[in-house]
Amino acid sequence: MITTPWGDMEIADAHVHYFSPEFFRFQAEQKGVEEVGSLLGWEVPETSEDLADRWVIEMNHQGVASAVLVASVPGDVDSVATAVERHPERFQSVVMLNPLPPGADMRCSRALEEGFVKGIFLFPAMHKYSIHDTRVLSLLSIVSGFRGTVVYVHFGMLSVGFRKKLGLPSPFDMRFSNPIDLHAIALSFPHVNFVIPHFGAGYFREALMVADLCPNVYLDTSSSNKWMRCEPGVTDLAGVFRRALDVVGPKRLLFGTDSSWFPRGWLRGVFEEQVLAMQAAGVDAETARGILGGNLRALLRG
Repeated sequence: MITTPWGDMEIADAHVHYFSPEFFRFQAEQKGVEEVGSLLGWEVPETSEDLADRWVIEMNHQGVASAVLVASVPGDVDSVATAVERHPERFQSVVMLNPLPPGADMRCSRALEEGFVKGIFLFPAMHKYSIHDTRVLSLLSIVSGFRGTVVYVHFGMLSVGFRKKLGLPSPFDMRFSNPIDLHAIALSFPHVNFVIPHFGAGYFREALMVADLCPNVYLDTSSSNKWMRCEPGVTDLAGVFRRALDVVGPKRLLFGTDSSWFPRGWLRGVFEEQVLAMQAAGVDAETARGILGGNLRALLRG
């Protein structure tokens, strides 16, 4: 529990990146070095079990009840599965998938069938594909067969700070970053719930439009929300919450932090900033309870 202006609340974080040993190996291979932890100044976990336990200790310290872990290199199912199996009362997980390589649909099906993964995370701009690609539709057809699964789709601004710090290129393609692209897809898969992170990350208006038209589209509130600098008419985070609540309503906003690496740990500052913004937006206790955890728990129950 965390004490908030509305009382003690059970916090569920919808967006925590799980930087597993496999994640660090992947970055080291890309960089052509033995290890990257020292270059980044980050702790490198020896095993996924160690990392899962580290997150539970951190969440206990911060008062966070549960989190959705994002496997943050394509196909890293085993790492988050280990965390969920080890601490099923604290974690759910989604796995990043690139639909373009052969066998992506089989990997997706296998991950969901094993029961440790609640959905997938798509990065169209990162992997350079349209959300309308037939290989994406194949994945969504698989996901639609599993109750309570979710599909995160990252749209908008995409900047990976650790790649810049490592001197690695990030040749993303912003042509595939508009949430409007999700409209027809969400209508075609009405039983699949989609999550657009970071309020659309610079496509706030478009994200609101899609969510307004599609009741199976949710928004998460995660990250520093620096995209606001590029959004006309957006002056503060309180205004973002007001407009989102006005358009989407109180049931489809999911609190998240975008936490990722240690020793930084859980981003309490992001939580506190969002709580202040919600206060300024006039959010009542019932709505706050939903945004800060209740909505996510209901979504994942299916």
